[in-house]
Amino acid sequence: MTTPRTFSHIGLSVPDLDAAVKFYSEVLGFYVVMQPTEAVENDTAIGVMCTDVFGPGWGSLRIAHLATADGIGIEIFEFPGNYAPDEKLEHKRHGTFHFAIQDPDVEGLSERIIAAGGKQRMPVREYYPGEKPYRMVYVEDPFGIVFELYSHSYELTYSAGAYA
Repeated sequence: MTTPRTFSHIGLSVPDLDAAVKFYSEVLGFYVVMQPTEAVENDTAIGVMCTDVFGPGWGSLRIAHLATADGIGIEIFEFPGNYAPDEKLEHKRHGTFHFAIQDPDVEGLSERIIAAGGKQRMPVREYYPGEKPYRMVYVEDPFGIVFELYSHSYELTYSAGAYA
């Protein structure tokens, strides 16, 4: 029988690891569980794992680990030669195109993100106007990573069934 799995972590690639750790810890309140460190291509456990993933010749990278209040990991990478995403959100490209953070004060957190150099990509919207107080907004961190803010849990937001 297939059972639901728990979500472990998400990996983000940024141009400045120190600035990203500061943003994600100070603005979003994530816990820093491993300060920024360097991994190099060698025969250490992490070196071998990275070679398995990136192939020979990857050289080095910087990495830090953060965690949300509910224990979900945020693994942040800074790769040499990194480059910014296109301005346009490639929502039709296969693969991950956003993740979501839950905070009952969607508006306040969005304002803090903007004050820290991020963007609000749309107005705050309600899923069930006049019925339930479930709100959402797409935002962007200072490094171009798009994510969503939810006022309530995923289960509560979608438990009503199909969109009306």
